[in-house]
Amino acid sequence: MGQVLRRLQEVGIRPQDFLGFPIHDFTRWDEREPTTEQTERETIPSVALSTGFPDLANLPPELGLEVLSHLNATDLCLASCVWSHLANDELLWQSLCRSCWGSVSVYKYGREAQFSYKQLFMLLDEACLTFNTDPFVGVEYLTSRGILEDRPIEIARFLHTTKQLWPNKKLEFLQQRTDVLERLVQLQNFQNQFLPNALRKFFKEVSAPQERGNTLTIMIENFSERFCACNPKLGLGKDAVFVLCFSLIMLSVDLCSPHVKNKMSKREFIKNTCRAVSELSGDLAGHMYDNIYLAGHVAPKDFCS
Repeated sequence: MGQVLRRLQEVGIRPQDFLGFPIHDFTRWDEREPTTEQTERETIPSVALSTGFPDLANLPPELGLEVLSHLNATDLCLASCVWSHLANDELLWQSLCRSCWGSVSVYKYGREAQFSYKQLFMLLDEACLTFNTDPFVGVEYLTSRGILEDRPIEIARFLHTTKQLWPNKKLEFLQQRTDVLERLVQLQNFQNQFLPNALRKFFKEVSAPQERGNTLTIMIENFSERFCACNPKLGLGKDAVFVLCFSLIMLSVDLCSPHVKNKMSKREFIKNTCRAVSELSGDLAGHMYDNIYLAGHVAPKDFCS
């Protein structure tokens, strides 16, 4: 209670006004001797007691850069209007570039005299907007400016580490660049992942084709090979995983589509799947069915219609 009353006095509020007690109960309040803390507080300049945000220009450069490192690109550009020497620092823009685009060929090159990470950020941002309109023009935008090498592995790394790219536009590009698709799948890590969850992860990065044609077959073939490489102790071969992937896609359609009235039962799925894949146990097939039933489609919004 004493701490509350002392705090009221420090901010200039009389306790009797705050609590509603009679004035005579606090007749000796003004007669109290000031404490050491109060005496020291009175000697502190008013500037030091200000609650306003300090000017970054008055802070040590390291501290100012630490504050600005929490801003996104838009806010950092606005900050450069006030603190130009800080907000245009190359380290800040390098960090932004690498956080948005994890792998770009230009990172491997030495710093040229006119190189600027801020300018690079603007070019990469423009390339992503272009890619989400026309992926081939977007990739050409980067390769023609020397930002991205026109090699399958380099393009695959860019697609894999750039989250701003739309999955359906990635599919549009990969349908014609199967060499990049192969490298992209090799960059995936499916170690110790349940097959339905790994398939969801893959189709989250690259949309599944609307039509069950040659593109989907190529995607599943590459996925099956990579999944087996990441899980050598699983006891399932590439062909078995390939069949299981299509079985899971068909089961997803059956369970998730509102147009299918008679849903496949768990017993039917186990029977049919174990007949197609001899090395698959009934328990594992049952777990896969439960996963689709509880977690939903392995390729949401692609096969549900």
